[in-house]
Amino acid sequence: MKTIFDVPADRLIAGAAEKLKDMPEITPPAWMGYAKTGAHKERAPEQPDFWYIRCGSLLRQVYMNGPVGVGEFRRHYGGAKQHTVKRAHKKKAGGSVIRKALQQLEKAGLIEKKSVAGKVIGRVVSGKGKALLDGVAAKIRV
Repeated sequence: MKTIFDVPADRLIAGAAEKLKDMPEITPPAWMGYAKTGAHKERAPEQPDFWYIRCGSLLRQVYMNGPVGVGEFRRHYGGAKQHTVKRAHKKKAGGSVIRKALQQLEKAGLIEKKSVAGKVIGRVVSGKGKALLDGVAAKIRV
């Protein structure tokens, strides 16, 4: 049986995005067409289904690296801010896009918060989320 570790990431994320489009809990916010995803970007995302692709990518990252929080995702999705005269510097991605996507994935029951001694340490993938990603991975031919 294939798992997410056996298939290419881009094909897994695209397949997960297609599954997430069918879920009523996962919907892009109204402001998503206008907002940049971080200080290092010059424009808003141009892909029409960017929100579902980002949710699929977040779900995959939580599955692989969980428990993880918004701060770790801000570093992961950040990039170099280009300057005209100075050298480029690393900037974190915006937290709002990541936070809203994680909240929607939680509402859909695909991820859940993990706490130790009453303190939340991050998010982990739930059984429903594992089943979704492993089902997508099983359908992908390598």
